[in-house]
Amino acid sequence: MVNITINGNPVHAREGASVLEASREDKYASKQFDINILSLNYLRDVQQGDTSGLCIAEVAGKGIVNASTVTVEEGMEIVTNSPEIIGLQKKALQNILDHHDLDCRHCLRTGNCELQEIQYNLRMTKKTSDAKIKDTDVVEDGIIVRDHNKCVRCGRCVAVCKDVQGIGAIRMEGESMKGRVVPSRGATLAESGCVNCGQCISVCPVGALRERDDTDRIFELIADPDKYVIVQAAPSVRASIGETFRYPVGSVTKGKLAAALRRLGFDRVFDTVFGADLTIMEEATELIGRMNSGKNMPMFTSCCPGWISYCEENHPELLDHISTCKSPQQMAGAMIKTYLAEKEGIDKDRIVVVSVMPCTAKKCELTRDDENAGGVPDVDFSITNRELGRMIERADIPFIALEDEDFDLPLGIGTGAGTIFGATGGVMEAALRTANDWVNGTSQKAIDYKEVRGIEGVKEAVYKVGKTDLKVAAVSGLANTEKLLEKIKSGEAVYDFVEVMACPGGCVNGGGQPQQMAEKRTVIDIRKNRAEGLYHLDERCSVRKSYENSAIKELYSSYLGEPGSEKAHAYLHTTYQAKGE
Repeated sequence: MVNITINGNPVHAREGASVLEASREDKYASKQFDINILSLNYLRDVQQGDTSGLCIAEVAGKGIVNASTVTVEEGMEIVTNSPEIIGLQKKALQNILDHHDLDCRHCLRTGNCELQEIQYNLRMTKKTSDAKIKDTDVVEDGIIVRDHNKCVRCGRCVAVCKDVQGIGAIRMEGESMKGRVVPSRGATLAESGCVNCGQCISVCPVGALRERDDTDRIFELIADPDKYVIVQAAPSVRASIGETFRYPVGSVTKGKLAAALRRLGFDRVFDTVFGADLTIMEEATELIGRMNSGKNMPMFTSCCPGWISYCEENHPELLDHISTCKSPQQMAGAMIKTYLAEKEGIDKDRIVVVSVMPCTAKKCELTRDDENAGGVPDVDFSITNRELGRMIERADIPFIALEDEDFDLPLGIGTGAGTIFGATGGVMEAALRTANDWVNGTSQKAIDYKEVRGIEGVKEAVYKVGKTDLKVAAVSGLANTEKLLEKIKSGEAVYDFVEVMACPGGCVNGGGQPQQMAEKRTVIDIRKNRAEGLYHLDERCSVRKSYENSAIKELYSSYLGEPGSEKAHAYLHTTYQAKGE
């Protein structure tokens, strides 16, 4: 640590930190003193530099500097609120506002917008007569919507796609405030290699990027008496939906989530954790089969549609190595439209399945081939965590005041194993809990596979499964995935089982999760907090292994037969296709 002063106040700063980071990281100073340094481009772990003109400070002996690039030194004296600093910031902000559509009332980010926050800090607004700027059309490109009229040219979306995900599907065309975010290759994002992970949306400080919104259509279907609308909610949603309603990051609101979904008018409220447990039944069976045969090893997980799309596009030679299991979203949908429909005498053509996911790529997954077990789509709509938050607000449901409720039966029962699917390493850990018991023929006491936990990009371990030393790896983030695949191909790394999540940190950091301000992301590890919420739920669960789920047992005994059966394969497994074939 080094000792510095900001606006005359003592601050203990991390050695190597930039002036901007130091001003945010010292919790005491951040709370007690007015030392806020403005920033619009900087984002921890995504983009270090800030060229907006807002991120400036005055350093004794150096003059006015870019606070995002200058490193703190012992004894450094910093001023952030001088008249000269504020004057320059207002000039930079005015330039941004001159090119920005300020019709904030109709923007999805209003109230959670970094540009609005900066305007508030500088006490600057724009005249109402100049508020509506519509220089270009809004582009709906697949499931991602680009609104250039709101773009502040911060470059975060380009940086996360290129540097964090290693895809580079978008680029900035043009300079300064005339720049536009466009596909890097071809006319559409699909042609440019986009996997719809939504990380570009997550890092956008304003409303320039968003997912296609399906909420109007869902409200219409809920109101249609001829439709039986069923909703399912993914594991990680319970550890993040509360953030929309001002809960601290990582707060678990499972009971309120179920209650809110019921208040929205859905006919049944199910838990995708059931689908996660079902996935483990099939995936563990598949893993053991491949271990015994030695064919198509290593086996890669199949839960993440962003990863599947990436592999089909860039590594078709690995498709035989991916588990054929559908994702929990699709498995749950398949069972709703077959097992539940038959069990309760509901016409499957009346059923509409809506899933609430932390993911934007799930909107594309439900349109894939071989995702229609009952002859109809397994899932009809997939909405993001953000879309659900907007539905709850639109329906004027007092989320915070809701009493906890349970999910509906029979597809509302889940285990701790299914719950941790939302964290990187969680799918692998859940699979190992079941596979290890099955191979050994008895319940194993050790069920916490902590070596594959944590938010690191790549985690490796070796576990004893029966007589086999199973070499495993859990990787998240597609740039990290590509590096790992290169090591596997070269023989530098050898594994038997690999979990892949497209988004860094897994679903807890999915492209459909609530968006958090850059300032908060500097001092709080969003991924870590949300993951800890899921592990806390797992620890409190009375049943922590998927095969011990009573509803899963009933499903197999009365309907599917056994894991890996012909019927299970027909309903719960899928196929892959190399792009261009």
